[in-house]
Amino acid sequence: MSGPVPVDRSFIRVKALLIAPNDDRSAHAVSLNLPTAEHPAGYHRLIGGGVELGETHRDAIIREVDEELGATIHDLELLATVENIFRIDGVLGHEVVFVHTGRLDPQPAASGATLTESDGSAVPVMWRPYDDVEEPLPLFPNAVRSILSRAMVVDR
Repeated sequence: MSGPVPVDRSFIRVKALLIAPNDDRSAHAVSLNLPTAEHPAGYHRLIGGGVELGETHRDAIIREVDEELGATIHDLELLATVENIFRIDGVLGHEVVFVHTGRLDPQPAASGATLTESDGSAVPVMWRPYDDVEEPLPLFPNAVRSILSRAMVVDR
């Protein structure tokens, strides 16, 4: 039996991620990722993924959301571009991330929702409150915290 294919982190990757609000704009959809050495309880990450060679960041987020959730995005808007330098199980990673906002159609269920990764694995999806002071799991990329307030204004 084979496990997940390791991600090559020897180069800077380009990502397109989405801040996707629920209907009452109190929370946004995130994936719940497995524990790592740095985050033994797991962590949350915005929905989305890698930009492929020859693909725009806008096309990438539309494709990723379709592939992972079987959803479309309404009112898609680019909010910011951020740099994300991190470690996963001690391995250095570096990304340039285009952070978008937009409404998912259909929206993930309030509980029990999943997305499908490129390797076919299912990853839980949950609604993380915009006001997440009480949330014990970190949200990545780190820089998104400063963008969330702008996303709430754009989404209204």
